[in-house]
Amino acid sequence: MQLTHRQIEVFRTVMASGHVTRAAERLGSSQPTVSREIARLERVLGLVLFDRVRGRLQPTVRAQALLEEVQRSYIGLDRIAAAALGLRDFADGRLAVACLPALAHALLPDAARRFMAGHPRAGLAVTPQESPLLEQWLTEQRFDLGLVEARQAPPATRLEPLLQADEVVVLPAGHALLTRRVLTPRQFEGEAFVSLAPADPYRQAVDALFAEHGVARRLSVEAASAVSVCALVRQGLGVAIVNPLTALELAGPGLHIRPLSVGIAFHVGLVVPELRAPSPLLDAFRQSLFSAASALQTRLKAVARVR
Repeated sequence: MQLTHRQIEVFRTVMASGHVTRAAERLGSSQPTVSREIARLERVLGLVLFDRVRGRLQPTVRAQALLEEVQRSYIGLDRIAAAALGLRDFADGRLAVACLPALAHALLPDAARRFMAGHPRAGLAVTPQESPLLEQWLTEQRFDLGLVEARQAPPATRLEPLLQADEVVVLPAGHALLTRRVLTPRQFEGEAFVSLAPADPYRQAVDALFAEHGVARRLSVEAASAVSVCALVRQGLGVAIVNPLTALELAGPGLHIRPLSVGIAFHVGLVVPELRAPSPLLDAFRQSLFSAASALQTRLKAVARVR
């Protein structure tokens, strides 16, 4: 005789209900049938799981120990069942998104809010990663979509332009340059400047701009991310030029934004792996991204008009 799923189901139901008759009702069976299944289970296991006391089954210590193991197995089955119910109409589908860290705190949160408002039961996983590992992951088809600053699609993917804007100047509260509506490269002469890391392509573009105009800044502080740069500027350690998404997200009483008279382009592209089965949620999230990007463009225009 071998252990069967039916015997385990009967055992679990008896333990949960505390009474053979109630267990039989839940199982749609009879009390004698349930009692026989419990007796068979005890013979298969070679264990006494219940003491018979006045016609009732009293669980033994071994029954309690066995129940813990059975419950762990059923938790896994319950999760599978719940996932299967969600997949019937993909209402509980899960979308995996990879992006640059700067986009994980600016642009993506608004897109996620818009998406979840229309798909409240969906799952969304956001994984930030720096280049070039981000592009490698997208080429390997690990994610449903990605957000990059590159203008060319990684291998085995397609790229769609999502947002284009110019880098902006960020200044601390009380800085003398805040009196200017638009800043020119010449006005940075001698200013303490907070830079990105030397290998960052935007750092290189900024340095090339000031070199072209013959402007000497005081480069005493640098940081690896635009978020860190803005935090340093807020503390009064200098001024900086950063991407407009991070600047808008962090702007406030201690950090102010000004346009730069010379454009340094900032691009965001949407990357979709071509060899991965497309998620049924992909189009909806794509629309949320474009709506969030459009809202950011509007905010940037408003900043330029006000200043």
